[in-house]
Amino acid sequence: MITPILLCGGSGTRLWPLSRKSFPKQFTDVVGDESLFQASARRFAGDGFAAPVVVTGDAFRFIVSEQLDEIGVTPAGIMIEPDGRNTAPAAIAAALYAAEIDPETLILLVPSDHAVADPEAFRKAVAQGRVAAEEGRIVTFGIAPARAETGYGWLEAGAATHDGVHVLNKFIEKPDAARAEALFADKQNMWNAGVFLARASDLIEAFKTHAPDIHDTVKAAMQAARKDLGFTRIDPALWARVPEDSIDYAVMEKAPNVSVVRFDGHWSDLGSWESVWQESDKDAAGNAVSEHSTAYDCENTLLRSESPEIELVGIGLKNIVAVATRDAVMVADTSDSQNVKKAVKELKARGAKQATAFPTDHRPWGWFESLVIGDRFQVKRIHVHPGAALSLQSHHHRSEHWIVVQGTARVTIDDTVKLVSENQSVYIPLGAVHRMENPGKVPMVLIEVQTGSYLGEDDIIRYEDVYARS
Repeated sequence: MITPILLCGGSGTRLWPLSRKSFPKQFTDVVGDESLFQASARRFAGDGFAAPVVVTGDAFRFIVSEQLDEIGVTPAGIMIEPDGRNTAPAAIAAALYAAEIDPETLILLVPSDHAVADPEAFRKAVAQGRVAAEEGRIVTFGIAPARAETGYGWLEAGAATHDGVHVLNKFIEKPDAARAEALFADKQNMWNAGVFLARASDLIEAFKTHAPDIHDTVKAAMQAARKDLGFTRIDPALWARVPEDSIDYAVMEKAPNVSVVRFDGHWSDLGSWESVWQESDKDAAGNAVSEHSTAYDCENTLLRSESPEIELVGIGLKNIVAVATRDAVMVADTSDSQNVKKAVKELKARGAKQATAFPTDHRPWGWFESLVIGDRFQVKRIHVHPGAALSLQSHHHRSEHWIVVQGTARVTIDDTVKLVSENQSVYIPLGAVHRMENPGKVPMVLIEVQTGSYLGEDDIIRYEDVYARS
């Protein structure tokens, strides 16, 4: 059996404003009807694959659980990185985790934000690499290039060792345009997919040899990890000492036992809005237009509105990407869409909250969104999943008024517990210890009106919390 290791801790700012630090692209339905993370989990489920292990950040742990539950996948484990240290630390942490169960188990390291049009074909490519991995090779996967791409790293294949498996001659950095054309003309070159198959023991040995500092510090952090509500929390103090590096730089470019399998199917890392346009359905003029968007006399343009409240209209546009959310709009020449990350960096520098956060804030019990913010007041819509509960809490600086508009809430205010149904309301005085729960089988939605001198999310004193948040 092969154990998939789903890596999903990245911030995904290249697809801003759809993808942000608080809810990155792997958890969104960039293409298709499910998230990229869910599609990745499905891709490596079924015959020949064990339950996946997920490596993610603390802020996403409940999103991971919820999205896997939606597609009926039960993970073997969810590991929490205290902070992102690039792919090398995440990879060795996963290998050490898997080796605790069986050092000889095959693990498949997979980024969870890629799009693969033919999952079965990719599974067959993984099966091709299995024999080499069982013999001690570290197998990576190259994508048959569709164009002279400058946004990807490349791989150069050498002599064949097994059916469909070649020695990897070298990794090639993202090339300039001329170099990309030369690489594209030579069939031994492929795009680097960033997917690796190996026995856990072989990957651990490669780190011991080529990146001992990363191996040793990650191993110490893993030994000090603790269980928390079914998650494995890597020790944050020891993890902070781990050097940041990619698995390519740290190990793969140095290891002598790396092989490559060529995948001839369609693949994209969705690393820019240009690639999203390439993957989207288009009209006869090459326009990819979402619901709530209209293109008039446009060519080769992506128009995408993420809100039913915003109608996005493009007139006379050529080779343009325009993306609108409730709180931000991004417009760029398609060829410049790789620079979105630089624009987000500028937004951060001047303190724009849109750089990292959405109006909608996902929590383990559901989500809320700010509807109106004014001087000393805020109005929110709060959605609570069936059976979920917010923490028992109080506030120093604000009082709250709750109006239930869907479902029924069980409300605790100090020593009083009561049910509040649709069209009913309840007042939470300043300093009162309170909680809301959804005891029903359908979502509960309420409107919350906050008033007070300070309305920040950090004005919370938690007394009890089923999600073990501090």
